[in-house]
Amino acid sequence: MSKKRVCSESTRRRNRVEPPTRPTDSTKSTRLTTVFFIIFVISSAVSIFVYCHYNHSSISSPYLSENNLVKSDVNYQEIIDENSRVSDNVTQRHFDKSVLAYITPWNSAGYEIAKRFSSKFTHISPVWYDLKSQGIKLTLEGRYNADTGWLSELRLRGNTRVLPRVVLEALPKDLFGKKKQRDKAIDLIVTECTDMDYDGVVLESWSRWAAYGVLNDAATRKLALQFVKQLGDALHKVISQRSGQQLQLVFVIGPPHSEKLQAHDFGPKDLLDLSDSVDGFSLMTYDYSSSYSPGPNAPLLWVRSVIELLLSASSKSLADKVLVGINFYGYDFDLTEGGGAQAITGRDYLSLLDRYKPKIEWREDFAEHFFLYTNDQHRQHAVFYPTPLSILKRLDEARSWGAGISIWEIGQGLDFFFDLL
Repeated sequence: MSKKRVCSESTRRRNRVEPPTRPTDSTKSTRLTTVFFIIFVISSAVSIFVYCHYNHSSISSPYLSENNLVKSDVNYQEIIDENSRVSDNVTQRHFDKSVLAYITPWNSAGYEIAKRFSSKFTHISPVWYDLKSQGIKLTLEGRYNADTGWLSELRLRGNTRVLPRVVLEALPKDLFGKKKQRDKAIDLIVTECTDMDYDGVVLESWSRWAAYGVLNDAATRKLALQFVKQLGDALHKVISQRSGQQLQLVFVIGPPHSEKLQAHDFGPKDLLDLSDSVDGFSLMTYDYSSSYSPGPNAPLLWVRSVIELLLSASSKSLADKVLVGINFYGYDFDLTEGGGAQAITGRDYLSLLDRYKPKIEWREDFAEHFFLYTNDQHRQHAVFYPTPLSILKRLDEARSWGAGISIWEIGQGLDFFFDLL
């Protein structure tokens, strides 16, 4: 399946970590590795205290009794041997809330997984479209990514809704300057949905608006929220001739970067304001660590605190609209000074396991597995990648709140992940 890759700013952010560009002093790799462990131990000590205080009782998965890989002491050979084996019944669901699965045009594995496990997903979002400024005009680009043959095959297998992602790359001054432009943007999106027989769209714009300072100004923030409402209302007015249901809008939101909400953060009030017009909120609870601070991708306590901050007393009833983000990718951190980090897929992970045969360790405070290795250049590395147990913990967390999940992205995972859904 030949696909043209469209790399928006948000896509690049999700799929890789750029190496550091700031100057650094030369240091022995062993020294940085020691620093890594010191940070790891200190953060763990704090996290263990919080974990013991706030830990929810685990909700067991029906699949636990069937899959002996859902455990903390898993070893590399078990993962290599078992990663492609799944239950014969690929239609049975174990997670009964909404499941939004992202797929990308540059990773054909996601398309095949979407068909194979279609009954596991309530919504699938192909990363296809960008709404851009082109001079004084607005254009919706991406139809060339749309695979109509795949769409037809997918729909023969069930009722999974297909909501392509639209990244709002149009400049705020172009979009919010005139009502006519906002109306045009909405018309472009709704028309594409009807022409292509989609079930709605996933809109990503919040992080771009934050970068442009839109959300720090009360007037432009109000216009931004009104745009999302207007788009959701316009989609709801359209009834699909194929399914007989109204089109839907899922809105992508990022996690707050501190314990207290900042002006640019999406918070409980925004959730309440948009709830009538938006059908789901795709919460990006991943990419917690970075090349400057190696560590877990989505420590469970952090995920929990983000959900808790968003679902305040006034907005807790909207939990079923929140789709807690779960990463099906990982990171390989080079612990040498200035080494950076590389995003890895399941295929990369298996290759590292086969080559280095590492001891995989479980951190209860993070609820993630990781391993260390030294490459041929004698550089120390730390690898964090999901495992069945880490995924189960996050499914249990979402379930305990009554929330759904969103997965970035299914083509990067291992087959046995889908037995847990």
